[in-house]
Amino acid sequence: MSNATVVVVTSGKGGVGKTTTTAAIASALAKEGYQVCAIDFDVGLRNLDLIMGAERRVVFDLVNVVRGEASIKQALVRDKKLNNLYLLPASQTRDKDALTEEGVASVISELRMYFDWVICDSPAGIERGATLAMRHADEAIIVSNPEVSSVRDCDRIIGLLDAKTKIAEDGGRMPKHLMITRYDTERAKSGDMLETDDVVDILSVPLIGVVPESKDVLKASNVGLPITVSDETSPASKAYMEAVRRLLGENIPVTIPEEKKSFLGKLFKGRAA
Repeated sequence: MSNATVVVVTSGKGGVGKTTTTAAIASALAKEGYQVCAIDFDVGLRNLDLIMGAERRVVFDLVNVVRGEASIKQALVRDKKLNNLYLLPASQTRDKDALTEEGVASVISELRMYFDWVICDSPAGIERGATLAMRHADEAIIVSNPEVSSVRDCDRIIGLLDAKTKIAEDGGRMPKHLMITRYDTERAKSGDMLETDDVVDILSVPLIGVVPESKDVLKASNVGLPITVSDETSPASKAYMEAVRRLLGENIPVTIPEEKKSFLGKLFKGRAA
């Protein structure tokens, strides 16, 4: 019997790459040989099944399980490419209030018995759905774009993680990791977006990875494959794979991969490595 580590992937704002990050990290962990379950907590706005290419195979969902209308085993969708990766989808038709605190607690504790890692894709913002997604987590990955508004919203999420989670209520402190997405080195240098160091300084959360702005990520989502499965050579995929190694406890320096293959980019890459 394994006892899973439950990780919530969260952010204050929509559109920063939370669901993409959840799919990429869950898939990368599965490729490392772990039993992994990804849960979509975004009731009413289901997207994780699309990015993982499972939308046509969803029969039951998280709300069905919470309400006792289906068992977890009936609702889990096994990944087509990775046998040890499963998805527990969100409901597209129900209201966010369909989830109950007790129901979520019981689902998470059952999943802990079957899996090594449970990755929870939280809805954006500070609403009830987000607090339920983070409530039983052991660790958090906070996803931010290198923009002031995104970083400010993440600051509010950090406050929630330190107040509204089971760990916090029991007097502990939840381990947090910062994932910066859609990073563009040129724009950061010219002052159009924040540098990674600025984001880390503002949020005071250790950096787990920097994912470059990349067309590959959008392409992968459109064909229903997480980037870590569809293209292992892409800079974004490498950034997620490195982040997973850090999540697993490896101490490796954070590199900032480049999407553009310019001469300057190569020079920069050589220096960063």
